[in-house]
This record gives sequence, C-alpha cells and structure tokens, in this order.
Amino acid sequence: MDADLLFVLGIVIGVFSIPSMTSALLDGRPPRMPAVLILIGALMIGYAVQKKPGTYGIDSIPDAFSRVIARYL
Repeated sequence: MDADLLFVLGIVIGVFSIPSMTSALLDGRPPRMPAVLILIGALMIGYAVQKKPGTYGIDSIPDAFSRVIARYL
C-alpha cells in the first residue's frame, strides 16, 4: 500500500474517532471502539512515517492529502 495513502487514512480515521470518543466519555461509557480506531490510525501513520522517513510532518499534511486525492480521483 502507498505510504501517502496510509498516512492520509490514518489521519482521517483518527480525526473521525474524536467525536465518538467525546460522546462516550460524556455519556459515561468506556470508549473502547474509539480507542481502537485511534490506535489503528496511529499505527497507520507510524508505518507510513517509517516507510518514508523525513517525508511527513505537520507542514506536509496538505501536500499528502492533495497527492492522494489527485492519484485516486
């Protein structure tokens, strides 16, 4: 799998799990599934960074999104 795609999917999964994590904490439920999704997203980002060291950082996130969108659309 492409490192850019893994990086972008990891960010998207992590961001989408934040509302469910907040909802679970506010309702007093244990946030099991959101925690698993955050872990999966972090592992995807970590693998992409390990596969291409020095490529990804905070300033390169928009570039990675644009490369993935351009490649797959």
